[in-house]
Amino acid sequence: MASAFPSSVKRAVLSALLVACALAPLPSATLERLSLNNMILGSSAIVRGRVTGSFAAFSGPVIYTHYQIRVSETLKGSSAATVEFVVQGGVANNLRQTFSGVPQFAVGDEYVFFLWTGKSGIPQIMGLTQGLFSVAQDGSADPTTTRSASHEVMLQRGTGQQVKDQTLVMTISQLRAQIAAALAGKGVN
Repeated sequence: MASAFPSSVKRAVLSALLVACALAPLPSATLERLSLNNMILGSSAIVRGRVTGSFAAFSGPVIYTHYQIRVSETLKGSSAATVEFVVQGGVANNLRQTFSGVPQFAVGDEYVFFLWTGKSGIPQIMGLTQGLFSVAQDGSADPTTTRSASHEVMLQRGTGQQVKDQTLVMTISQLRAQIAAALAGKGVN
């Protein structure tokens, strides 16, 4: 029995599918590389705290995960005992959405969070993972904070050139000093 479609039509359809798959975007985010000074000055709040809980909910077609943190120190902005921020993605109504470059958190994680408030009025993390310094749990009075290098595509501000991100490591007292200097107008990198 002869095929209902000629082999040339099958090849054309297969070729079109292969081209469409090859052109489909791969999961990644493109970020503007932010200096520490950019993040300090652009943040509406900088707080040190621990994640205490989360929930996910739809906002239009996008799922957002809302995280609550117990603030142990406010480095910029208004003091508050707790702060909520959102990240894109999560699980709501048995549906999962994921977005490349968006950090994940667990209850008990401690960070210094660089937060900015957009039009929605709900804080978000500055530059995705760029605005997160994990705090070492070593019992030190002056623990080390680390902002891991992003694995996403990074572009240099002003030039648009692709650059490689670098890990930043400093003690909490050094980070406090850099924040204070930037807010006093002395600037940092």
